[in-house]
Amino acid sequence: MKKKKQPSTTTVNRRAHFDYQLGEEITCGMSLSGPEVRLIRDHHVQLKGSFVTIRNSELWLNNLTLGAETARNIRLLATKKQIAGLEKQKAAGMTIVPTKLLAGGRHIKLVIALGRGKKKYDKRETIKKRDFERGRF
Repeated sequence: MKKKKQPSTTTVNRRAHFDYQLGEEITCGMSLSGPEVRLIRDHHVQLKGSFVTIRNSELWLNNLTLGAETARNIRLLATKKQIAGLEKQKAAGMTIVPTKLLAGGRHIKLVIALGRGKKKYDKRETIKKRDFERGRF
């Protein structure tokens, strides 16, 4: 008997690509309870406004919106080596931004990226380039 493959569901933080110049990406697991898993699989999740912090050598996802609840803080699962590398980059002025939430198959994973905040003129340049590629000018 073949196993049914669950459809992969992805939640993307589109605002992150606009507000930050993204660099290296890391995929890490999440420490979730049963109801949280159900909400994520049913697409009742929003990454907009969420951010990642490092506390006591652990990664934490802050302000994740799940269903009607707001401001959930969830521990992320990453190796000590990955966390140490992120701490160095954060000390150098980089920000850790959640970009995608992958809920396909058995495990739920979060893709985080190192980013540097864009200035207003960088954002205008991005809009101009996107409009030019679409053929509006």
